[in-house]
Amino acid sequence: MSTLRFKAAQSAASRSLEEVEKIEPLKSTSIYGKNVFTIAKMRDYLPKDTYKELVHAINVGTPISRDIAEFIAQAMKTWALANGATHYTHWFQPLTGSTAEKHDAFFEPDDNGQAIEKFSGDSLVQQEPDASSFPNGGIRNTFEARGYTAWDPSSPAFIFETVAGKTLCIPTVFVSYTGESLDYKAPLLKAIAAIDKAATDVVQYFDKSVTKVNASLGIEQEYFLVDLSLYNARPDLQLTGRTLFGHMSAKGQQLEDHYFGAIPERVLAYMVDLENEALKLGIPLKTRHNEVAPSQFECAPMYEEINLAIDHNQLLMNLMEQIAIRHHFKVLLHEKPYSGVNGSGKHNNWSLITNTGINLLSPGKTPKNNLMFLTFFVNTIKAVHTYADLLRGSIASHSNDHRLGANEAPPAIISIFLGSQLDEILEEVESARVAKKVKNEASLWHGIPKIPELKLDTTDRNRTSPFAFTGNKFEFRAVGSAANSAQPMTILNAIVAAQLVEFKTEVDKQIKKGTKKDLALLNVVRKYIKESKAVRFEGNGYSDEWAQEAEARGLSNIKSTPKALDVYVKEDILELFEKLGIYTKRESEARHEILLENFFKKLQIEARVIGEVVTSQIAPACFTYQNELISNVKGLKDLGLAKEAYSSQLNLVERISKHTNLILEKAEEMRQERKKANNIENVRERAIAYDEIVKPYFDEIRYHVNKLEKIIDDAKWPLPKLRELLFLR
Repeated sequence: MSTLRFKAAQSAASRSLEEVEKIEPLKSTSIYGKNVFTIAKMRDYLPKDTYKELVHAINVGTPISRDIAEFIAQAMKTWALANGATHYTHWFQPLTGSTAEKHDAFFEPDDNGQAIEKFSGDSLVQQEPDASSFPNGGIRNTFEARGYTAWDPSSPAFIFETVAGKTLCIPTVFVSYTGESLDYKAPLLKAIAAIDKAATDVVQYFDKSVTKVNASLGIEQEYFLVDLSLYNARPDLQLTGRTLFGHMSAKGQQLEDHYFGAIPERVLAYMVDLENEALKLGIPLKTRHNEVAPSQFECAPMYEEINLAIDHNQLLMNLMEQIAIRHHFKVLLHEKPYSGVNGSGKHNNWSLITNTGINLLSPGKTPKNNLMFLTFFVNTIKAVHTYADLLRGSIASHSNDHRLGANEAPPAIISIFLGSQLDEILEEVESARVAKKVKNEASLWHGIPKIPELKLDTTDRNRTSPFAFTGNKFEFRAVGSAANSAQPMTILNAIVAAQLVEFKTEVDKQIKKGTKKDLALLNVVRKYIKESKAVRFEGNGYSDEWAQEAEARGLSNIKSTPKALDVYVKEDILELFEKLGIYTKRESEARHEILLENFFKKLQIEARVIGEVVTSQIAPACFTYQNELISNVKGLKDLGLAKEAYSSQLNLVERISKHTNLILEKAEEMRQERKKANNIENVRERAIAYDEIVKPYFDEIRYHVNKLEKIIDDAKWPLPKLRELLFLR
């Protein structure tokens, strides 16, 4: 192992810069969307009537007929072949958390044995992958393998290029034979439809010209880079995505000199290459910089419609892996790959945009526009307050548990940061007296003192807040770097949609009783401000005082994933999902089971890796070192020297034996507990057993391994044998 580490370090140090395609300044537009079958390109390949029907279907969400699909398929095939694609695939997002694809060749022999290129409307609209081999939560049995992928016209097809060739990728949903969704995209599309209808209904109070509201999303993606040779020298990194053993480097992030620092040239070459390929795929990457931890970086795109933004983020993660290998890097997307330094998140910046171009979360210049802003602003706050546990469950995972509550991430307590100005405005709106009889708009606002013109960026940033308002959007900071953002964004859009529906019901009741519309709107807004006040917090989310205060406010602090996931099967949440048409009860229960299985299986893998490393690498290294010491003691003793001459060596042998035996004992105890946990039939109880019984052994074993390393380091003798344990660093 010491030889492997030495060679890995030597290889990493000798890397040369990879050649990167040079894009002329201001010419990025020439490659943007090059490998995407955009709406603009469709116009050149489709008959005019077909093109119009397609655009209408995308904008309105109506089904596309098979006849029209046939025209589109032929156009898509022509474009793909002209751009070098040899295969096509339905690209979907099963509940594994990653993407999936099954490639088929365009090539087919005809009845005469001649080669033809074939791609039909049926092939475009639907394929049939195996549904039983993906996580399904009991929806499908092994002998019931049929599932379907169905084309999502709202997300354009693209060509993905590797050294092996080019493939036409068609974004799709994935459903079972019996119709239940088995992916992240289908529920997201339903949530998008729900927020569109609910927000459009409410915005009609203010602007009758609005006929559609789109949820908008910008996803900041944090990640680590490690040289491929060093990665291959770490079995824990390879198998679990994080270092299970080791201690902090002498220099970590304590000098705060990496954040926004000069980007290392080799990393910059990787970033440029990544951006070039991303632009070709229509991913509008705009920002790149060093993050806080050593070897940690971030990229961020422009805002996009939410379904497309999530597809692009999933595609970006695939692309990051591919480009990294080209530059002899490995991308680490685990939320906490290294102990002692910051982990990585995926900050989701969310807002609502009307078809007329108005950002509903952007403050206005007039009192009435501010009332529209306050309506959507306060309803979002109320939704987060009412459904905080559901929002917490949406970002729960084994890997994100390591990050939430650490010094770089929000705590598990869901709260909202607004900034002092907006917080004061809500306080004034809540406490102001408003005349019951309103003659005009001015008199409505006359009773609310000191309302300033609200401008963009009226808030400071709060890194400790999981959900913060940042000028014209809310930033959900608690999403993990490896997550599919579809899950938390499905939940966020669903809860805000539900809240807006409730809001409209209350306003309409007041209007029906004779209250003027603007006063009715303001009355309900003020009521919601008061009811949701507990979730607003402007202070330090890391402090112990906040945990105590949050408890007094009635806010949950759910620290473990299995308990956070319980929210998915609560009766009121099941009713909410069914009412909005997001999940059926069966789909909710299936997702609950899938997420629990994913949790304990990852812990199971980590436990096995710890056991294997302890027994096959750490303990043998200790035994080798002990034998060296014993041979030395024997030699000194044979020379007839007094015990004092070798007492320190004997002491080392005794201390090393103690901790070596303990790590082996603890590893065996952990193995037995893991076997017991595996025999628990109830999935939730099994996940809790892994969390509360198996996982604590990780820290116990690491404690004794660290003790061993410190003993050997302090001994400084014999130096060559110290290298046996250096892989732990």
